[in-house]
Amino acid sequence: MDLVLFGPPGAGKGTQAQFLVESYKIPQISTGDMLRAAVKAGTPLGVKAQEIMAQGGLVSDDIVLGIVAERIVQDDCCAGFVLDGFPRTIPQADALDLILKQAGRAIDHVISLEVDTEEIVKRLSGRRSCPSCGKGYHITFDAPKEEGVCDICGSSLVQRADDQEDTVRNRLLVYEQQTAPLKEYYRSKHVLCSIPGMGAIAEIQQRIINALVS
Repeated sequence: MDLVLFGPPGAGKGTQAQFLVESYKIPQISTGDMLRAAVKAGTPLGVKAQEIMAQGGLVSDDIVLGIVAERIVQDDCCAGFVLDGFPRTIPQADALDLILKQAGRAIDHVISLEVDTEEIVKRLSGRRSCPSCGKGYHITFDAPKEEGVCDICGSSLVQRADDQEDTVRNRLLVYEQQTAPLKEYYRSKHVLCSIPGMGAIAEIQQRIINALVS
């Protein structure tokens, strides 16, 4: 089963991706993972990507797509994969379709986790962490015993810059701008599964299973 997984920051995408990996015995692959693997393996595209990244440049679509093509023919992808973080644009989606077609494959389902914006803001902006021991907290769901103080080592808790509310809202806006056209693209191909991402983890997992078998 060849899957694409969409989800805004804080939607629980990592948790659900791991569930898909364990349930269907297929690997989760992301552009970051693929680039690092290609660089480590020293493939021609990996070498080229490493040269570009070493100079501070952005790896082009052509290189990323080439690495995707290399990755999906590896043995662990025989039964399928969960593609995370790619494609991000319509041209990338078109190119991915062509790569898969040449391999005799196609995207079976695109899972889009849908979570209310205010819920995501609450989830992300409430996160805190200890800079000394690394323990994580949430001011609503997993608060420390003493506000702003780590239970483990007593250090003052901090909020990551990208978890600040204004930053979170901007990240969500960018995500929506990027993925809205892709949702329509995959909806037109009748492979989009919009999954409500609110509620208990097990409930969301059941919704995903129901969508994949329907």
